[in-house]
Amino acid sequence: MKSSFITLPVCLGLPLVGVQAQTKPNILVILADDLGYSDMGCYGGEIHTPNLDRLAENGVRFTRFYNASRSCPSRAALLTGLYQHQAGIGRMTFDRHLPGYRGTISRDAVTIPEVLKEAGYRTSMVGKWHVAETPLRDDQRDWLNHQVEHDRYTDLCNYPVNRGFDTHYGTIYGVVDYFDPFSLVEGEVPIKDVPEGYYITDALSNRAAEEILNSDEKPFFMYLSYTAPHWPLHALPEDIEKYKDTYKAGWDSIRNARYERMLRLGIFGNCKDYLTDRQFADSWAENPTAEWDARAMAVHAAMVDRMDQGIGKVLDALEKTGKLNNTLILFLSDNGCSPEECQKMKPGENDRPDMTRDGRPIIYDRNKEVMPGPETTYSALGPQWANVANTPFRYWKAKAYEGGICTPCIAHWPDGLKVGKGTINSEMCHVIDIMATCLDIAGAEYPQTFKGHNIIPLEGKSFLPVLKNQKADRHNFIAFEHFNEAALISNDGWKIVRQKRNKPWELYNLNLDRTEKFNVAAEHPDKVSELDILFNNWAEKCLVYPNPDE
Repeated sequence: MKSSFITLPVCLGLPLVGVQAQTKPNILVILADDLGYSDMGCYGGEIHTPNLDRLAENGVRFTRFYNASRSCPSRAALLTGLYQHQAGIGRMTFDRHLPGYRGTISRDAVTIPEVLKEAGYRTSMVGKWHVAETPLRDDQRDWLNHQVEHDRYTDLCNYPVNRGFDTHYGTIYGVVDYFDPFSLVEGEVPIKDVPEGYYITDALSNRAAEEILNSDEKPFFMYLSYTAPHWPLHALPEDIEKYKDTYKAGWDSIRNARYERMLRLGIFGNCKDYLTDRQFADSWAENPTAEWDARAMAVHAAMVDRMDQGIGKVLDALEKTGKLNNTLILFLSDNGCSPEECQKMKPGENDRPDMTRDGRPIIYDRNKEVMPGPETTYSALGPQWANVANTPFRYWKAKAYEGGICTPCIAHWPDGLKVGKGTINSEMCHVIDIMATCLDIAGAEYPQTFKGHNIIPLEGKSFLPVLKNQKADRHNFIAFEHFNEAALISNDGWKIVRQKRNKPWELYNLNLDRTEKFNVAAEHPDKVSELDILFNNWAEKCLVYPNPDE
């Protein structure tokens, strides 16, 4: 096992490395956490994201790129090229003692860095892991509050540095205090404290930029996994200030403005009238907590803004080292924006502290009386703003409707892209395809065995041909299941979706109805039956069955 230790990321004032000559491209995968489909400017949002917009303007935006609807399942699928159940994380990071629900990445799966290391790549991870079992301790609350210490957050064999990454600076758990994150590690070693003024988004950006500035001639694979903009709503005052008045216009005004910008940008081509009905009945004019709600969305925007600023530092590092042109950058979100509310959160439970390190109580503001943003608050957006953030879709994170499973995705690669700058692509892709694409680019082979384990055959398909403007071998269908939320989308555009296993399938023709406005199951029972058979066969193969509720 590997171990290295620093107390905090080093600043960027480091000697620069000259331009290196290499043939294999570098690969940088940047993953946001709970980012809404239309939060970025290049997807119609009002949030200031000039660096991501620049990547989009000079790259490709995908409009049908899919995830696994929630954080740890999406991360497991991305890292392994398998559906999340095959990778062992069909639900969350708790062991349910069923093959698809072990709560950690299976040894019958291999990760992208494990394979790319064999192909000569230097591999590094910066950020949130959240794909290892995190069993609860008797002193969990004191541990979360930094009142006691333990030497590990899960079995060390499941840490990033023991699943293919040469280095890792970041968190093992899923939810963290942005100013003093729990489960922060350097390699295998816990980082016991952070300096005054610490903010994790900046720390991750600085570390990623530093590693690039100090990189050698070897091609690199970097996985930069932000916690932003996942709740708790924690942001820096100067970033919140930029948006202090933006969201006082209310849910409908912001949502309609985003939709109009999406129309002008041509996100869905020539489609018109695709904005879905609201998923809530509340009136902003009669909203008794409008001031708090406007502030909550301002903090969310500030978190996205700060992440974009950090990505700008990473891009600057790539430019200074002459590596930008030969680096494939993929940016995406792990799922749709979160509808979670602090009213339903239990302080001191699992990964949610109820006190700061210095003893100040953390307020879970169930009555919306304390403005979000500081470390002493724990709050989230709720369904209304989540619906806005996922414009034009229905629903949100953890759902199998498009608002939960369709992610904004940008590909940027000046030396490799053979499509026009600013292209908007409607090819159906999935996070399981990232593994296959990385191997295709690196000239690496997916193994049948690895370290004595028989490896499950790769499910993903390379979308490198899409980036090269060539015909791609694409999926016959892609499928989804999480807590019995389920869906299947065929390559001819038909989609079945249901919210519970005992509910009937809904059917949508995404070619004509991109945002699932019209359920046509009654008109096409044969199509429903056909896709139902595909789903059940997929579920048996991919370890969805048996599931913990059966």
